[in-house]
Amino acid sequence: MKRWRAGSGAAAAFGVAAMIAGLAGCGGSQYTFVRDSGGSTYFKVPATWHKVDQEAVDAALLGDPSSATAQVLKQKIWTAAYDGHTQPSIDHIMTAGPGGADEPFAFAMVNTLSEEQQQDVSLNALRNVMGFPVAATAAERAKNEQDEEYPYKNFELTRDEVLEGDNGAKGVRVQFSLRYRGGPLQTFQQTGYLSADGGTMSTFLIRCSATCFQQRQAELDSIAQSFKVKNNLG
Repeated sequence: MKRWRAGSGAAAAFGVAAMIAGLAGCGGSQYTFVRDSGGSTYFKVPATWHKVDQEAVDAALLGDPSSATAQVLKQKIWTAAYDGHTQPSIDHIMTAGPGGADEPFAFAMVNTLSEEQQQDVSLNALRNVMGFPVAATAAERAKNEQDEEYPYKNFELTRDEVLEGDNGAKGVRVQFSLRYRGGPLQTFQQTGYLSADGGTMSTFLIRCSATCFQQRQAELDSIAQSFKVKNNLG
């Protein structure tokens, strides 16, 4: 699995993505409702959050979007990103940056898995899909702390629960804090589902500073819980 590229502050897990569809949002609604291009995964974000430019997302996660590899991956993976900052940027996926507003960032990804990839999917794969050391052992995390080049320092896992989704989907929700490349402490909540047929992996990541998460935990929990996967079997 690919990890966040060190220079961009963003990551690609199984590659990244293409088409955004189904933004509903009635006039006056407090939320923007989002679903993936296949219509099986959906979530909500506050209407005040701004959609991150898709071309910028593709460029940060794929490198050159015109490359043959990127074009193939676009057929398999869908993404969407929303930023609470007034100037949305894919760079805010890891941190608001120096002097940046302390606002949440949300990133969703739906991967259509090959038969080979389906053989390797487990709950730990869902935990580690974004490249964070969620399922790492204590010894592995200690080693990471000693590695000067490792980007995720002071990692602390504070929540890890198994979820039962609709139509037999299996999932996990984890919450953890870390410092990205020596920056301020950030908290992440990551929800992941594997469809009952094993063909689709869906991930939803929310980031804000540790202080922000403490102050807005109930709100961010509600947004995370809106992330659902429908799998119409048969």
